[in-house]
Formats: sequence, C-alpha cells, structure tokens
Amino acid sequence: PTYWADGRKSPDIYTQPGTVRDELTDRFGPFPLFHFWGPAADIRSTRWIVNATIHMIEKAAFDLLVTYIPHLDYDHQRFGPDSNQGRQALRDMDDEVGRLIAAARSRGMEVVVVSDYAFERVSRPVFLNRVLREAGLLGVQCAENGELLEPGASRAFAVCDQQTAHIHVNDPTAIGEVLSLVQGTCGVERVYDRTAMRELGLDHPRSGELFAVAEPGCWFAYPYWLEESRAPDFARCVAIHAKPGWDPTELLLAPGLRGKLHLAKRLFQKTLGIRAPFDVISGDAAMVRGAHGRIPTSDQTRPLLVASWPLAVPGAMGMQELKSLLLARLCGDERRD
Repeated sequence: PTYWADGRKSPDIYTQPGTVRDELTDRFGPFPLFHFWGPAADIRSTRWIVNATIHMIEKAAFDLLVTYIPHLDYDHQRFGPDSNQGRQALRDMDDEVGRLIAAARSRGMEVVVVSDYAFERVSRPVFLNRVLREAGLLGVQCAENGELLEPGASRAFAVCDQQTAHIHVNDPTAIGEVLSLVQGTCGVERVYDRTAMRELGLDHPRSGELFAVAEPGCWFAYPYWLEESRAPDFARCVAIHAKPGWDPTELLLAPGLRGKLHLAKRLFQKTLGIRAPFDVISGDAAMVRGAHGRIPTSDQTRPLLVASWPLAVPGAMGMQELKSLLLARLCGDERRD
C-alpha cells in the first residue's frame, strides 16, 4: 500500500519492472486492499490476484511463478473451517484456483498447489501477556493513547501468533519462573525451552527463550492491558504494524447497530477529509472461531502438496524439503514413479 504523510493508507502494488504495476492496475483496477485484510476481506482480493497471474502467464514464459491465494484465511477464522461460511469459502476459492490451473496447464506449465497450514475450530482465547503482566513480568508505558507494551522494560513478554507464541525472557534468571507460569496457564498445552525448541528446528537467534503451543480449541491473543479503558488507540483498528502480535479480530466488524453506525460515522469523516482512527473492528477475541499452528494430529489437519506430475514422495514430507523438490523439477532431476 501507499502510506501518505497525513496518515492515510491507499491501495497500491510493487512490481519490478515498475511498468507491470501500471499494466496490471490499468487492466484490473487498483488492488482491492481492503478486501485483502480487515472486516471487508473477501473473494475479491483472490480474484484480482488470479486475474493478474493469468495475465502474466499469457504474456510471458516463466521458469518459476509463485502466487499466494489468501481467501481461506478469512471465513475460516471468522466462523470456523467447518461452518457453512467456511465451506462456501472453499467452493469460492476452488473456482478461482481452477481458473488459474486451467490457464497454466493450457500453456504446458507444471502446477504445484501447496498449503502450509490447516485451520481448526477454536472457542477460547488465551491471554499470555495478561498472565505475564499480572505476575509483574511485563511492563507497559502509560501514554496519552493508552497503555503501550514496553519490550525492553519487560522481564518477559509473548509474541502471539494463532496457536503458538514466542516468549521473550529478557531476564535469564526468570526463565524457569516464566516457564512454570505459562505451562500452568489454562489453555496452554506445552511450553518448550531452548533445548526442546532445537529438536523442533525453532532454535533461531531471534526466537523467544520459550515457545508455547495452545491446547486444542484454544489460541493465543496478544492483548496485554487489564482494563478496556486503557487499551491503546490502535486496538480497534486494522493496524498490523502497531500490534505486538497477530490479531484475527481485525476480520470482524464491531457487532450490532452500534458497530454499523460507528462505521458509517468514520466513513463520513473520511469523506470530509477529517483525520480519525478507523476503529471499527470488534476487538473481541472470543468471537474468533478458527486458528492454526498446532502440530497436526491427523492427515485431515496436515498441509497439502498436490502436483501435476507423479511425486516420488512416500507419504508425508518435511515442509523444508519443498524447496529441493521444486528445484529438482526445474532442473529436470525429479525422479518419476
């Protein structure tokens, strides 16, 4: 997107060479940014991406072309993967992916469909940062725009992402205390220390000192404030760069007539050029119905790899092996059954 000096955000795309940007926007219109993430996210963003990809396929030959299809991230989190809305999202995405595959195959291209996670139904958010704060481990700054997380002034804080969380412990003497505290929190299945993280391939220099995984049906919400009146001003906004963690409530409009009236007010202010926070999302973590991140326990919850050629892969394979598989195919070394 384009970020203006007055705080506005407007749709845009980056391409190299830059002429492709003009070509795609002239042909398909501006990228539907506000249908890509937020309360209005829907099939329109996926359709634009598919149209643009087909256009590129038709005008040039590629050794490798990678396209991201976002649609299942929306209603599977809003309503759950097994909901009527979730099933309809699958059908809608299947139509768009089908168009893309047909266009690629008609030009003799090989096709690989890769998913890197599957959603599961959830009903309970777990607020790790509030647990850490109540234990005196997490620090905040009381600012004019609400309470702000202070990572450097915290002995420990959690960076939450769906059903997993990296817990950064700035005080090495507190690691045992934090591990016991988080492990004893309702909704936490397991906490890994650095030794256990190494076995999972998660022992990266930027990883937390601890790594938490949620129980089935639970997920980790980022909020750290204890009173709603002290929430930061970005809490009810789509503000992915301001929040210290993943916030799927950005997909949910504030409920009821009050939410709709507030949205109308903010849209009217925007039309008049009045600067005001677009604080229209629900912010209620209990409304989220889908999440991912736990280690799959069955084939139904594993990521998928589907290719247009026979794969010499016996059953499951590590996600890290995908790169070598694709490079082998590009170089003509893929072994066929």
